[in-house]
Amino acid sequence: MGKTSLRERLYIIIHGTDTPAGRNFDVVLLWMILLSTLTVCLESVPAYRQLANVLFKGLEWFFTIIFTVEYVLRVYSNPRPLKYMFSFYGIIDFLSIIPTYLAFFAPTLRYIMTIRVLRLLRVFRILKLTSYVENAQLITRALVASLHKITVFIVAVFTLVLIVGTIIYVVEGEENGFTSIPQSIYWAIVTITTVGYGDITPRTPLGQIISSLVMLMGYAIIAVPTGIVTVELSRIKSPEDEPTTPLLCGNCQQTLRKTDNFCSNCGHKVVSVQ
Repeated sequence: MGKTSLRERLYIIIHGTDTPAGRNFDVVLLWMILLSTLTVCLESVPAYRQLANVLFKGLEWFFTIIFTVEYVLRVYSNPRPLKYMFSFYGIIDFLSIIPTYLAFFAPTLRYIMTIRVLRLLRVFRILKLTSYVENAQLITRALVASLHKITVFIVAVFTLVLIVGTIIYVVEGEENGFTSIPQSIYWAIVTITTVGYGDITPRTPLGQIISSLVMLMGYAIIAVPTGIVTVELSRIKSPEDEPTTPLLCGNCQQTLRKTDNFCSNCGHKVVSVQ
């Protein structure tokens, strides 16, 4: 066997989890992601920022430099660098380091670094939690299968809030705070989702009746997407739960259940085939 090159060794450590070095690398990386995310969150607290602003800045650049070097090494060691760069994890890795550099032009952009928490998705691969990955794929398949139905539902809801918003604008008018149709649509969305901020409220009796009806509709509307996804989840699981071929009686061809010992039609004893 030929001698392993530096690039190949880096690939095994950075992209692989089958070796102790690769596993340790990813575990350390996950801890750094958690610490960097915690640092960004604490820095956003004014009291902490005033107390330890220099420390937060130093930690921010420390983590950014580490992640930048790691990203460059991932690109360098990958046999197909472009495929990695435009993959899901590649894009997330890039987006996790760019906010610090963009902060030179817009300082508040550095708080977007919390996107690094998405890199924790690698924990399922690192810790070999295949059952969690399979369940995530199951939910993804159900969401994709529900996409067309949910799209129709969203269009219907948008149409409803447009109509309701227009009606409440006509009923209440600008003197009661409904200064425009877009603002009235905002009120309709807040009401139909039962959020109820209370910043805009109907004052007339008719407007209050409309609000009550919209709130009651909201309870039914919120349940629709859940029902759609639940149905798709049951459809995805059903092929695994049901037998591939029906169990038939050998005497009269009556369909049997797996728990039957005798045919309910002719009384013939069921002979199980292993």
